[in-house]
Order: sequence, then structure tokens, then C-alpha cells
Amino acid sequence: MKRRAAVIGLGHQACEDHLPGLLGSGRAELVAICDSNPDILRERQKSLQVPAFTRAADLLDTVRPDFVIIAVPHHAGRAVIEECSSRGVHVLKEKPFATSLAEARELATICQAGRVELMVALQRRFNPIYTSVVQFLDQIGTPFLIDGQYTFHTDDPGAGWRGDVKQAGGGCIIDMGYHLIDLLLWYFGLPSRVIADFSATALPEAGYDAEDTAVIQLGYESDLYGSVLLSRWAAPKTEKLHVVGTRGSVLLTKGHLQRLDLNGTVVVELARPHAPASASTAQIDYFCRILNGERPNTSGPEQHLAHAAFIASCYESKAAGRYIDPKEML
Repeated sequence: MKRRAAVIGLGHQACEDHLPGLLGSGRAELVAICDSNPDILRERQKSLQVPAFTRAADLLDTVRPDFVIIAVPHHAGRAVIEECSSRGVHVLKEKPFATSLAEARELATICQAGRVELMVALQRRFNPIYTSVVQFLDQIGTPFLIDGQYTFHTDDPGAGWRGDVKQAGGGCIIDMGYHLIDLLLWYFGLPSRVIADFSATALPEAGYDAEDTAVIQLGYESDLYGSVLLSRWAAPKTEKLHVVGTRGSVLLTKGHLQRLDLNGTVVVELARPHAPASASTAQIDYFCRILNGERPNTSGPEQHLAHAAFIASCYESKAAGRYIDPKEML
């Protein structure tokens, strides 16, 4: 029997990833949708032909789904999670987990009290290109240098709630940067030192305060170190993680993975250009397996306290003007 799922928040992420992923799932079925914008809701209901609601509480009480996919603005996530937890409805939440480390701790407690599973949605973890990185890293000797980059250009980097720190919790670090941070923590764990510099001045007349560009330097006790560039102003669009080791390097770009020798010659490479939709479906199916007790939740509140600590250390280091150990923030 398929799990009954609802989608709350019908923005870009839900329409591009979560809804197609859910419609392709063999373990879950879409039973309702919710969005605060009645025009968007009406348009989606025409094509999806499921009950539609403007309030999450009404959806939960009327439809009583097994789980919901939450893809709402950052500041609205907590209230929806509380509504779900109070009713015992499980949650697959679009990143970030929380807008601050304090909120992350509170949400972890809320989920535990409601006995609900919460999994943070990170499609890259269900894309074979990204899972293969672990095997490639084993073949480059001792890694010692990381060069990460995730950039694109948008004409208004502070548009809407994303430009307001109070609503978003931060800018490119906590938003788009969450994906790259997750890869770092997945492959290497939580670093022992982090320092960040960032600005919200790419479009000075716009008046937003959430950073549009950031550079993060990080290091590990193992002598692995490196930097990450994040920007929603800097073109061209780039998504890259380059890890250099004593016997070669690994270069990860979107949909493409290479292992290089010391001279930069490609030794082996993988490509998977059509992964996003299937990765979303794989993620939803995996969450259903978690609910069935067949798989462990490897992207739950406990794991994402580390992400929140990493992000908090970035903002704290900027204020303090020195390296911060994110482990000390946990």
C-alpha cells in the first residue's frame, strides 16, 4: 500500500523536484496540496486533481496524510513542522533544516516529542554521481586541499524573503550553500575550524541584508583544508567540488564526476545528466522505507544539528573576526 503524501508550499523547488518525484514514486501517492497563494493553488489543482488548501492545519485535519513534503520559505518552516508533529504526521523538509542552531535544537525536540520522522530533503544524496565520490576519494591518496564553488547570477539577489536575514536566517550560505555544506559534511565530517567573509553589496540600492556572496575557509585536524565560494550574483553558473590528494584529485561538477592523475589527465569519469527527477523519486521512496522501519534516517534532526553548527560558525566567525570551531557550538 502506498503512503499518502501531501505537498505544502508550491514554489519552484516543489514544482521542479518534489511534485515530479512524488508522481514518479512507487511507494507514495499525492493526496493533497497546500499554498498560501490561491492563484498558484488553483493553477496546480487543475493539473494535479487533488484537494487543495490555503492553510496547512486544514489540510492535515481534513486529509490526514502519512507524511508531508514541506517546501515553504525558511521562516515559515517551524510552524508547519509544529502542526505536523502535534498530529503525528511525518515530514520530508526542503533544506535548510532550520534558520539557526537554536531553532534546530528546538525542532529536534519537537519532532522527538511528536514521535515523527523528519528527513531533510537533499536530492544529491540520492544521485549516483554524488554517492560515487566516496569511492573516488579512496583512490587519490591522502586528500589535503578542497576547492568548492557554487555560483550563479540573479538580477535581484535580495528579492523577497530571501533578502531578509530575519526571515531567511541568512543569505547564500544557509540557502544555496546548504547543498555544498552537506557534501563537505558527508564526505569529510564537521571541520575543526571555519572562518567566513561575506557581503550584501552586489546591488547596493536594493537594500537587502542577507549575503549575496561569501567565501568560507575551513580546516580539519587531519591537515585537510580549503575554501568555498558561494554567490547568487557571480556568473557563470558553476557547481564544483575539487579535492586534491597526494596521488591525484577528484573533480565533481553537476552531473559529472572525474578522477584525475597528478598531471590532470582524466583516469575515469562518470556522467548522469538526467538525474534530478529520478533522485527526487529515490529520496521519497527512501523516506517511505524509513517510515516502514526498513532503512535508517541518515538525514534527520540529529545529523542536521551539525549543518546548523557549521552555518552558525560562519556567521559567528564574521562577527568575531577569527576562526570558530563548529564542534564547540554543538
